[in-house]
Amino acid sequence: MNFETHFKEVREHDWSKSDLSDLVKHALPDERGHYWGGQWHATTGGERRMSANPSTNENLADFAWGGPAEADAAVKSAYSAFPAWAATPPLERGRLLRRAADIVRAHAVELALIDSADCGNPIKAMLMDAEIAATQLEYFAGLVLESKGETIPTANCSLNYTLRQPLGVVARIFPFNHPFMFAAGKMAAPLAAGCTVVLKPPEQACLSTLRLMALLDGVFPPGVLNCVTGGRDVGAALASHPLVAAVGLIGSVPAGKSVLHAAADTMKHTLLELGGKNAMVIFPDADFDKAVVGAVQGMNFTWCGQSCGSTSRLFVHESLHNRFVEAIVAELERRHSPGLATDMKTTMGAMISEAQMNKTLSYIDSGLKDGAKLVSGGRRVTGLNPGFFVEPTIFSGVKVNHRIAREEIFGPVLSVLSWNDSDELFDDVNGTEFGLTASIWTKDLSTAHRAAARVEAGYVWVNGSSAHIVGASFGGFKQSGIGREESLQELHEFTQVKNVNVNLQ
Repeated sequence: MNFETHFKEVREHDWSKSDLSDLVKHALPDERGHYWGGQWHATTGGERRMSANPSTNENLADFAWGGPAEADAAVKSAYSAFPAWAATPPLERGRLLRRAADIVRAHAVELALIDSADCGNPIKAMLMDAEIAATQLEYFAGLVLESKGETIPTANCSLNYTLRQPLGVVARIFPFNHPFMFAAGKMAAPLAAGCTVVLKPPEQACLSTLRLMALLDGVFPPGVLNCVTGGRDVGAALASHPLVAAVGLIGSVPAGKSVLHAAADTMKHTLLELGGKNAMVIFPDADFDKAVVGAVQGMNFTWCGQSCGSTSRLFVHESLHNRFVEAIVAELERRHSPGLATDMKTTMGAMISEAQMNKTLSYIDSGLKDGAKLVSGGRRVTGLNPGFFVEPTIFSGVKVNHRIAREEIFGPVLSVLSWNDSDELFDDVNGTEFGLTASIWTKDLSTAHRAAARVEAGYVWVNGSSAHIVGASFGGFKQSGIGREESLQELHEFTQVKNVNVNLQ
């Protein structure tokens, strides 16, 4: 059945009243193998795995389960395609990226629906992922002429200049919280730079990436864009492969360390966006009502807290603490309650898996044992069994040595800490191995700038949270990552600089 024809009625519907779960089967990809060289391939030996719907724990579709052999074949395909793609005129590369953006927008409903069923995030939010992905493709399409060098003045009758040249084959490994957004958005910079790409989608939710590969089939020359599905051994094979010039990972700190170890022998370039235990600081003069909304928004409860940028540590000045806790509980109850991800009314979806749900519940138990006060949530949502739902949870009375204040939970758990001394505050804010994002709330300009300078994080919001700005570099300090994305710097991550000195004597 033609998807666009089938969904015409849906697009004309009042979506706020629509549960689209019955349409999932029409959206699922027909091709669910590996994609390289412009063709679909089965795994050697034919192994396949099943993907399940976290909202219902029902099977969705099986897909090819690859290993190092499939990773090797995809890399070799990309390596063969690299010289011609690197030589493709930049404006032509940009034209193809804009065509890909148009395709993502045209199939936004389809891709969002697959992800809502496969990864548990609400369909309404996943539609925004489609717009973000298309915008990133267009943004990097517009930067294709910016892979340029410079001339260096000399005093010895020579011409000295630099060239920026594409690195080669780029492997991009990404997680389950925004699958097709990452697939589309993270191919953009390397393709714009003239590199070829091998994608490794998340094993828990790869179906939207496979559908995206089918939609983009024929847009780029064979071998320029490739995809291998499988487990950690596929990622390890890509990170260690001698023909891969660079590897980009979005994932946990342990996953980032594994990539660094695997990449070390071949000295390949790495771009890592890793975990976070991010702080939001509420100063006494903050706009109270806006800060309350920002605190709930910053925790990314829509994604069940399954976001590396979530501001999961909330430092509230003692003069506001009790009133602030009461207000965020009320705001959370007003804005979020878990529901089926395919329902357009749902504002908070399911955890990705039973294992992730149980891990989150174990952290909640840890918070109680450490003496923190549970003020909201804290349980599995039994009314939605057998789905993997956890209530949005808030703890107060949290201390910096509590596990829930030190370790990344990747679940809907917000820890509230009280402070009264600014020097001690920033010791506590910076007292983790992480440094991805932070949020500062104050009406005082001096306080805002001083706080932003002191916090050890790569991306800081002042009187805001969660939003990313196209062209603004995103990345972490300390163990939260290496390199920067979503900007011109990401384009340059996939180039190398060559210096040329011409003797004119």
